[in-house]
Amino acid sequence: MSKKILVISSSFRQGSNSDMMADRFIEGAAEAGCDTEKVTLYDKGIAFCEGCLACQNIGHCIIEDDAVEIVEKMLHADIIVFAAPVYYYSIPGQLKTMLDRANPLFSLDYQFRQIYFLTCAAENEEYTPSGAKTAIQGWVDCFEQAEFCGTVFAGGVTAPGDIEGHPALLQAYELGKSLG
Repeated sequence: MSKKILVISSSFRQGSNSDMMADRFIEGAAEAGCDTEKVTLYDKGIAFCEGCLACQNIGHCIIEDDAVEIVEKMLHADIIVFAAPVYYYSIPGQLKTMLDRANPLFSLDYQFRQIYFLTCAAENEEYTPSGAKTAIQGWVDCFEQAEFCGTVFAGGVTAPGDIEGHPALLQAYELGKSLG
């Protein structure tokens, strides 16, 4: 049975560099025989978590928006891959909001065991993605059966398409291909 991989792309720019990394990852994973699905957040309505914790008792969020469907997809994925640009040395707000809204998963029998992170930034220093990786690691740490398995980082890319020819595209592809 093939692994079910959910890729959540969180850039608000269509055709962004992180979205291109997600697409290359998906190409590799599909070539390896994985069942892949990509969800983009740029066209979704996702409200902030209200912190009511009702989800811990009823198994789903009481806010009826696009996050409910995404959380359901997360629940049944074997592997989750987040793709995001680095904003001010962390993850973008839309991804943080989605992670907060995934709180119902904590009390459910989630299927995912591996989490990966594809990220890019205008800055090219080695430390650039560290804050964003810490944010993802913090979310993963809340799920005892899951593990943060790795990051692919593309530095020095700003405008959409700047990533063309960047080694991170091949790294994302190879990562996807290795998961079959």
